[in-house]
Amino acid sequence: MQQTSTHSQRGFGLIESLVALVVISVGMIGIAALYGQGLRASSTAFYRTQAVNLASDMADRIRVNRRGLNSYGAAGANGLCDPGGATNCAPPRMAAHDIWAWQAQVAALLPGGAGTVQFAGTTPPTYTIVINWQEAGVGAANIQMAVRIPNL
Repeated sequence: MQQTSTHSQRGFGLIESLVALVVISVGMIGIAALYGQGLRASSTAFYRTQAVNLASDMADRIRVNRRGLNSYGAAGANGLCDPGGATNCAPPRMAAHDIWAWQAQVAALLPGGAGTVQFAGTTPPTYTIVINWQEAGVGAANIQMAVRIPNL
């Protein structure tokens, strides 16, 4: 006489449930890490866009006041040259005011932001605009733009 034994399986066992829970947990951790990297990348892109816009703003200020020349390489000062301010804004005074206002914008829009302009008296004059800032998780970042603006 032969006996056959049949085992029927009913539902999931405890081991299968735990394995499924571990696989789902690893997947969720991966999704959370990917989300965090996406947030960091968008923050970096935002600050870099702000820095490029600020550098372009300074280049435009220099183009408008071409007679300011080496005054853009000096320290900035509030020359009261805003609309409704001083009526006698000679090019060097306007350049100092532009630097002062622009550096305030850089400090306000970028974390730990600082901006400088370097003047080279070549032909045509060359201005190097440098912006530095601190990014969370990345550290120090900077952008540098060289602009040649011919005299009038």
